[in-house]
Amino acid sequence: CTTVSRREEFVRFARQPGANVASLCRSFGIARKTGYKWLRRAAQAQGSDQLTAALSDRSRRPHASPGRSDPAMEQAVIELRQQNPAWGGRKLATRLKALGYARVPSPSTITAMLHRHGLIDETISQANDMPQRFEREAPNELWQMDFKGDFALHAGGRCYPLTVMDDHSRYNLVLEACADQKTSTVRSHLTAAFERYGLPRQMLMDGGPPWGSGCSDWVWTPLTIWLARLNVKVTHGRPYHPQTQGKEERFHRTLNAEVLRWHDFWDLAQVQRQLKPWQMVYNFERPHEALAMGVPGERYDPSPRAMPSTLPPIEYADREVRQVQCDGAFHFKGQRYRVSKAFAHQPVALRPRASDGRWAVYFCQQCIGELDELAGRVTPPPRSSPGSPTPTAASS
Repeated sequence: CTTVSRREEFVRFARQPGANVASLCRSFGIARKTGYKWLRRAAQAQGSDQLTAALSDRSRRPHASPGRSDPAMEQAVIELRQQNPAWGGRKLATRLKALGYARVPSPSTITAMLHRHGLIDETISQANDMPQRFEREAPNELWQMDFKGDFALHAGGRCYPLTVMDDHSRYNLVLEACADQKTSTVRSHLTAAFERYGLPRQMLMDGGPPWGSGCSDWVWTPLTIWLARLNVKVTHGRPYHPQTQGKEERFHRTLNAEVLRWHDFWDLAQVQRQLKPWQMVYNFERPHEALAMGVPGERYDPSPRAMPSTLPPIEYADREVRQVQCDGAFHFKGQRYRVSKAFAHQPVALRPRASDGRWAVYFCQQCIGELDELAGRVTPPPRSSPGSPTPTAASS
């Protein structure tokens, strides 16, 4: 893909300290000569405002725009709004038609006019939106992951679109047409994303496979064990609460409305040919209401945490370390305690709580449960939202 937004993404990554331009060129599928040409053109831009222009092809903008709103009509909209400050686009459009105006703009066009002239209070507009959301403060603090609903292909089989999104910026990091929902499939796509964008601090997903075990209290799987080994905190939403992953759900609705519903796909290759160009449009061109009509690419930066070439060893400074057996159990103070079979042959650390007889059970850097000597069991922590929700704006 050689769109302007693709070039901007390349330049952003190549300007980072220690960036390997040759490796980036291979990742973007371009020659070094082309990559350095983009960097030279970007260097000529005076600030970020001119970067897009510097990387753009020759403008195809027409000399005349017959579809542009009539200035007299725009002035009529402004005057009517000033007379009725509480009216929105629909009411203004209806009233203008009743007043006999010809070619009245659509309500959405009128709303855009109001925004341009500063006639909409953003605080009141956000307060009127019922859904609430949480948002992380910086990119890569939290990634959300899920499968879009699958659909049949004419050539046989089904397509399972895998999506991963950065919580802060809404930047879509993974959009892949998968033939299945296996651990190996997800891990390969996550590995490619980690190598390109770096590691996130935390990932949020539902309790379904391959990153969960359904409605069981112990939701750990080989895939989430792998994430924990990479020091990525794993969080699962509560069962039957899809609103916890509201950004992913909203992204899936947009994906269906703008891409999937308009095509009758033959095979996975055809699906992917439609997904990749749209992914660039979504990240760098499509205005996002939750970002004040900005685009996700303006708020996203790759993570400084690089993907390691090999998994780091599991090391604990704690005295109480136990090896989990193949059936998911370990022994402590003469008693047998069970966790998930996903931890088989892995070491876990036990750290005392403030109250007697209670121990926090850790795998790598993540607490996976609490051991109660009196009750004789390990209880996993409850599933919950990844952080305290704050009512800052409507759900994206």
